[in-house]
Amino acid sequence: YRHTFAKRIDYYFLELLEHIFTALHLPVQHKITRLGAAIGKLDSIKFFLQLAWENKCISTEKYSALSESLNEIGRMLGGWKKGLESKTPAK
Repeated sequence: YRHTFAKRIDYYFLELLEHIFTALHLPVQHKITRLGAAIGKLDSIKFFLQLAWENKCISTEKYSALSESLNEIGRMLGGWKKGLESKTPAK
């Protein structure tokens, strides 16, 4: 299971980075959509990380440290998205 979870987490992490990078260069209305996709990928990473921990593929210490970092990234992405939404008029 270890390699399967690691591959999936790596894949979603690279997609998360791609969404963030792309969002930097888009107009505001498209940034919000891209940030939503990035948050979805982040949630997928958290899910597979939890599965890896539950199956004892990673230690509790590593899981805890990674979870804290991912939660911080989530707060940053959520704040960025919320800030853009407050500046953008509703349709």
